Amino acid sequence: MPIRSSRPRAIASWLLVVAFLVFFMVVVGGITRLTESGLSITEWRPVSGAIPPLTAADWQTAFDAYKRVPQYVAIHDGMTLAQFKFIFFWEWVHRLLGRVIGLAFAFPLAWFWVRGAIPEHYKLRLVALLALGALQGAVGWWMVKSGLWQGVSVSHYRLALHLLLALTILASLVWTALDLIGLSRNPASRPARLTGFAVVVAVVLYIQLLYGAWVAGLRAGKVTQNWPLMSDSVWPTGVDWSQGWAFTFSSDPYLVHFIHRWWAWVAVAALVMLAIRVKRAGVRRGSLGLHIALGTQVLLGIATVMSGVNIGLAVAHQAVGALLVATVAWGAHIIGRQA
Repeated sequence: MPIRSSRPRAIASWLLVVAFLVFFMVVVGGITRLTESGLSITEWRPVSGAIPPLTAADWQTAFDAYKRVPQYVAIHDGMTLAQFKFIFFWEWVHRLLGRVIGLAFAFPLAWFWVRGAIPEHYKLRLVALLALGALQGAVGWWMVKSGLWQGVSVSHYRLALHLLLALTILASLVWTALDLIGLSRNPASRPARLTGFAVVVAVVLYIQLLYGAWVAGLRAGKVTQNWPLMSDSVWPTGVDWSQGWAFTFSSDPYLVHFIHRWWAWVAVAALVMLAIRVKRAGVRRGSLGLHIALGTQVLLGIATVMSGVNIGLAVAHQAVGALLVATVAWGAHIIGRQA
């Protein structure tokens, strides 16, 4: 087969489609967590698991398997089969999306590779993205396993890793697509550089995302419905230091919630500085996008707490968080082009 010329624009469009699928999966993952659906499927069957139960007997078998999970007794004891089907649906959709994303990445990658359409120096990066996707699937099942036989939910540490890895994949897809768009416009274009400033901003943001994931995993958003105070106090009452500072800083719901709500302002400052640099680089749309995503995320976070973690608001908070990560990747790419 003759070697064709590279097609950076086509590959960029494909990567942006995959990025949208990853964003959608993050949203569905939020719904799965908030509806306590994540442990409803107790097995990992990569191929046959794509087909849900089809007969009454199959549904009863799946339901009986879930009844053996500690979460059922603690939270869902006495639920009907119809109620089980509801939580099963969200976990099944979440896993199905993982399979769809895997196929949507692997098959086009193979096609572009065989056609010789992948630009030089991008093959390794695309293979690394494929490997990250496979790792994400493994981490997802590792997370689910943590809640099947003990406790009433999955490990919040594993939940955080699962979410942060998904957001890293999203940012990497956006960054690579932007590099390829630049290459399509100018064949002499070089990939953007990740600047030291962008790394600092990313670290600040990821600390906020980490604590947000811990808040979700610990159900810490429900420890108070007040803002800016926590139950009429700046410093939360009820913080337990008895198990050591490391455990408290990562597992005490009161302190985790406190850090998440106040570290947010450190993240605001860092992202506003990024937006200013993006505007100075001459890309006003990028700066505006950062401000809109950031402002919306802060307001949604406050509203989520004050509503007692309303599911709609909480899902929107996670969705805009993913959009913020993608927007930050765009902003960091803009200043990295000039570095």
